[in-house]
Amino acid sequence: MTTAKVRESTEKSSSLVSQEAILSSILGVAIFDLSSFPREYYVTADNNNTNWVQLVFQVLGLKSLLMSSLKLEGFSHISIGFSQQTAIVVRTKDDYIALLMRESILFKDVEQADKFSQWVRHFEQKLLRQNSRFIPA
Repeated sequence: MTTAKVRESTEKSSSLVSQEAILSSILGVAIFDLSSFPREYYVTADNNNTNWVQLVFQVLGLKSLLMSSLKLEGFSHISIGFSQQTAIVVRTKDDYIALLMRESILFKDVEQADKFSQWVRHFEQKLLRQNSRFIPA
């Protein structure tokens, strides 16, 4: 797991228990190709801002540079902590999926983070385009 912190949060982390809780916590979704370029953006009625996507783009570029320079492998996800929100980027076979979460999220262990990453991989495939909460930007 790779973590990039933008600013420390003073609030408690969120506990994402159910699929409904996760869906209601998502404020935006961006899908990037494997070259780290954004392909699709989705907003919600709660937040139509896509400025966070630029930071995710920059973090993915930095990740690529560091991984090639240091000969690292095995990237599965990145968490970017904002003061009140978290952007979580998950690598899939074909792309990167970035979710902007309503609250700061801290996973209690690697297993919980891996379960969430797996859920995100299925989320894009099964729920994103079918759920009216997400509006193409």
